[in-house]
Amino acid sequence: MAHPIVAVVEPVGTIFINAIRMTVIPLVFASLIVGIATSTSGQSVARVGGRGLVIFLVLLTLSGAVGALVAPPVFARVSLDPAALESLRAASASGVASGASALQTPAQWFVALLPANVMRAATDGAMLPLIVFALVLGLALVSIGDDVRAPLVTWFRAIMACMLVVVRWLLVVAPIGVFALALPLVARLGASAIGALAAYVVLVSAVALVLTLALYPIAVWAGGVRLRTFARAAAPAQSIAFSSRSSIAALPALIEEGRATLHLSEEATGFFIPLASAMFRIGASMGLTIGAAFIARLYGVTLGGGQIMTIVVTAIATSFSIPGIPGGSIIAMVPVLVAVGLPIEGLGILLGVDTIPDIFRTTANVTGQLAAAVIVDRPNRGR
Repeated sequence: MAHPIVAVVEPVGTIFINAIRMTVIPLVFASLIVGIATSTSGQSVARVGGRGLVIFLVLLTLSGAVGALVAPPVFARVSLDPAALESLRAASASGVASGASALQTPAQWFVALLPANVMRAATDGAMLPLIVFALVLGLALVSIGDDVRAPLVTWFRAIMACMLVVVRWLLVVAPIGVFALALPLVARLGASAIGALAAYVVLVSAVALVLTLALYPIAVWAGGVRLRTFARAAAPAQSIAFSSRSSIAALPALIEEGRATLHLSEEATGFFIPLASAMFRIGASMGLTIGAAFIARLYGVTLGGGQIMTIVVTAIATSFSIPGIPGGSIIAMVPVLVAVGLPIEGLGILLGVDTIPDIFRTTANVTGQLAAAVIVDRPNRGR
């Protein structure tokens, strides 16, 4: 009986997400240009980026350490049916093959940061290369005369303002869009995604939820904001992230609430939040660590302390280059597994049940991005 309703409601959710995504590239690009070009100097941008990188590494290390501490003892207590595991292993290979080819090596990822064709990067939705180009263009604008820079900055500011107006419209109808996204998900999943993988699904989701909640006092203490203010600012992006499983889709809401509710500086909203959205995923290092521990349990591999540390370090490094494809955070587990000699065939098992954990990881990601922005911007608010 739910299927006819889903057929009617699902296109509404798709339209809502498409409407959000159409604002992302022009908003991010224009915000970065304006944020850099109107800063006091390129040094201030570098200072914000440097502080942000330190915050990223600290929070990612915390996330990975939590995953490493809780996963092995929890999975050691899980009783798994050998016949069911064999069936899962046999069905896993096809899921990995389709996505593994999209994973870049570290060298390929580094080279791809500088786009040979900016328009192609925009068409493909490649955010990091676009951000790099925007950084270069913004820094170039800082170094030219005001008479030449001002008209171009005004043009980009107008684009940014228009996109923010569209975002405000979308936030008004966000409850309808979130409902239209959530209903098909509930109707299709039911209890079928749990089964033998209940421990993995519940553990990743629970730890991601704990990380999300822990970010509130961190933002209050290190960022100097009120708890209620931060919670109100985070809520719109969290609802979009929870329903769409996309950090990028939540980016316009992060920028808008950073400006309107948290009153963050131009450097924070125009430069840092887009950068964090593309690079910083606090849920990823935790999810990669727990996923690797679960695959080790499936294949009867006992992980030593050195191997667990290797998993955490590799997960932190890998989290910066997760591909923007469905199941990208699972496919990105390949180098983590290879680093400790675990079979990558187990990824197909995780891909099959990634919907629920990905919801909670993505919500943690956008909360972490906003918390990092608040912390980075605290010196500016203290002036």
